[in-house]
Amino acid sequence: MKIWFNRWFTTVSHYMDMIRDNEDHRKFTIYGTSPNKDALYLQNCDKAFVEPDVSGDEYIEFCLDFCQTHGIDIFIPRKENVLISKRLSEFAELGVKVLVCPDAALMETMDNKAAAYQTLTNGVPIFSIPDYEVVNNVDDFKLAYTLLKEKGHTVCFKPVIGEGAMGFRVIKEERESIHHLFHSGGGYRISYDHACEILGQQETFPDLMLLEYLDGREYSIDCLASQDRLYAAIPRMKGDGRVRELVESVELIDIAQRFHQEYQLPFVFNIQVKYSKEVPKLLEINPRMSGGLHFSCLSGINIPYMAIKVLLGEEIGPVKPRFGIRASHIEKEMILTYGDIS
Repeated sequence: MKIWFNRWFTTVSHYMDMIRDNEDHRKFTIYGTSPNKDALYLQNCDKAFVEPDVSGDEYIEFCLDFCQTHGIDIFIPRKENVLISKRLSEFAELGVKVLVCPDAALMETMDNKAAAYQTLTNGVPIFSIPDYEVVNNVDDFKLAYTLLKEKGHTVCFKPVIGEGAMGFRVIKEERESIHHLFHSGGGYRISYDHACEILGQQETFPDLMLLEYLDGREYSIDCLASQDRLYAAIPRMKGDGRVRELVESVELIDIAQRFHQEYQLPFVFNIQVKYSKEVPKLLEINPRMSGGLHFSCLSGINIPYMAIKVLLGEEIGPVKPRFGIRASHIEKEMILTYGDIS
């Protein structure tokens, strides 16, 4: 079987290894593409290609052509996965199974943090949602900041559409000092005045969420599911530095179960929460494999391969993750070779 990963996180290299090292000894040929020939995961592919740096419908046409040209059986997308979910029938006509939620409307909602918050607020109560405001100009930014401060919150902001910590900042009141210069990294903090100065450079800007800053522990809950059943939910605590710990939290596993029961999100998804005064509040929901999924797989569950089995309609036996595992990672050098990259 031929599996294709398009533009992904570097950690997707771990998922490729897990799929190869599957319990059924099934053989796969793994294809990978990226617009960057130095993308490290390309070094771990059986066949690697440089893809065009395009987006939108033009990118989907590239995907369809790539699948047809190379006889791809399974497509595991990250880039443009929302748009791909809208055009699944075209991949099906080529005989390609795509590891993406087939509910395109749900995908689009979860891709937009403000829309997700609104939907989850109006639906069956599952999550506690942070106080937030959505703005797209500097005057509304100032007003929203004041409203949140009056509620007693430290305020942070991030783009409504984005991944990871891209664009995330915590607003600080004080101006930069010599102490900050010598003893603080660049980090993710920004002064209120500097934020206003930057955002005031344009009349409008892409939607930005201002939220209460949550100061407790952050957890990612990696989930394996079909549309009908949640097979596993593995809470992964982000400890100090690079330490991660798999925690058997009844509270967080119950949140994942209630979310899946309501929305039937299949294959692999990730729920991120952060605590505030012992209450877990939602950060975001990612309807795909998370960048840190390989830590959760230390539980003994080969989630990437199991998700493929679900996609293929195969039976999944009972799974019982191991918890209490603490882990971290170190960088390792890699010599880049380009002989097999087209």
